[in-house]
Amino acid sequence: MRILITGANGQLGRELTKQYRNENVELILTDVDNLDITKVDEVFNIMIEKRPDVVINCAAHTAVDKCEEDVENAYRINTIGPKNLAAAAFAIGAEIVQVSTDYVFDGEGNAPLTEFDRTNPQTVYGETKLQGEELVKSLNPRHYVVRTAWLYGDGNNFVKTMIKLGESGNEVKVVSDQVGSPTSTVDLANVIRDLIKNKNYGTFHATCKGMCSWFDFAQEIFRLKNMDVKLVPCTTEEFPRPAKRPKYSVLRNYSLELTTGDITRDWKESLKEYLATL
Repeated sequence: MRILITGANGQLGRELTKQYRNENVELILTDVDNLDITKVDEVFNIMIEKRPDVVINCAAHTAVDKCEEDVENAYRINTIGPKNLAAAAFAIGAEIVQVSTDYVFDGEGNAPLTEFDRTNPQTVYGETKLQGEELVKSLNPRHYVVRTAWLYGDGNNFVKTMIKLGESGNEVKVVSDQVGSPTSTVDLANVIRDLIKNKNYGTFHATCKGMCSWFDFAQEIFRLKNMDVKLVPCTTEEFPRPAKRPKYSVLRNYSLELTTGDITRDWKESLKEYLATL
């Protein structure tokens, strides 16, 4: 099998590369330096030349606050890019994985969100990612739309930021009124590989099991690292940001439960494994 990965230098791209290198898979690794997914001619040219069986789109404009002012680029990367990839993949008979986000919801509820709940993005980032989902689904029936949240892996992320702040010796303030499910790239990559293996097309949520606030997440990081840090809870209002943060973004992996099974782990188990690798 031949797999093309976009955004291969990102956290998820690196984990997928690591996992697939242990299998009999030919990888075509791309990032912005050698493939501009917003340019339809570049996308079609590489598809025709390399003829992958599967395209995994990990490329995205993920700077949530910057998207609010950089609207045009957000649409180019998060909406037009997936459109180009889906159309080109369809033209050569390839499948496509589109990685998406909890930001497609409004974050106003108090029950885990399933794939069948109504979307209602409140930010440019969420809207552009949702439009990217819709175009992928409409242009290529062999699609896997995979929504995740609170992702960490090989790269800059919340876990590493907390450790750095904790080592500074200063008081650390963390938001305590936003709830979600911290998710390791290891678990997300496992789900993506399993979907492809089973040709389980459709829209899926893929986060680690369980839920916590950002404050709880930080507390567990410091506990597992045996770090004595003065951790102070604060509200979202104390940290105003250009893009609205969802207060409740717990995703239930319902479509996985109903089909091939949910293979993700509890978030604390995955975090413990991740910290052991740092």
